[in-house]
Amino acid sequence: MNLVIMGVCGCGKSTIGKLLADELGARFIEGDSFHPVENVQRMSAGTPLTDADRQPWLERLRDELSATHAQGNQAVLSCSALKKDYRQTLASSSPLTFIYLQADRAEIERRMSLRQNHFMVATLVASQFETLQEPGTDEACVHVSVLQSVPQILQEILAKLPK
Repeated sequence: MNLVIMGVCGCGKSTIGKLLADELGARFIEGDSFHPVENVQRMSAGTPLTDADRQPWLERLRDELSATHAQGNQAVLSCSALKKDYRQTLASSSPLTFIYLQADRAEIERRMSLRQNHFMVATLVASQFETLQEPGTDEACVHVSVLQSVPQILQEILAKLPK
């Protein structure tokens, strides 16, 4: 089964995703590296992406997950997957479990103020929370608070993953 580490900017998707992939012997897919140049330019300028901007990116990620699954391998993808529609696009690739890294806006604003050398600017935090549709009980999703250490987050994810 493939896993998607999801949540708003600055919640730790890449950090947790890489470590989880290593722990599971899975392929790590950095979702941000699949954004088209135009998306990166928009976010760098502080312009939130629209659903239309995100759709080709989500389709590329879905195709990566499908290819990995078809090869008989497991992947861990870092992707914001903020809306249910986005998660449904990704889930059309292969069996998926989402891991939602939960954080409140104050914590994300604090983290983003410390972040350097990333195209996602702190001014986009508000739009991330406006776009966010938290996963419901009808979605295959593990909820984990980011207000704990990285090793604790990993342990909690591993304990909650479907067997």
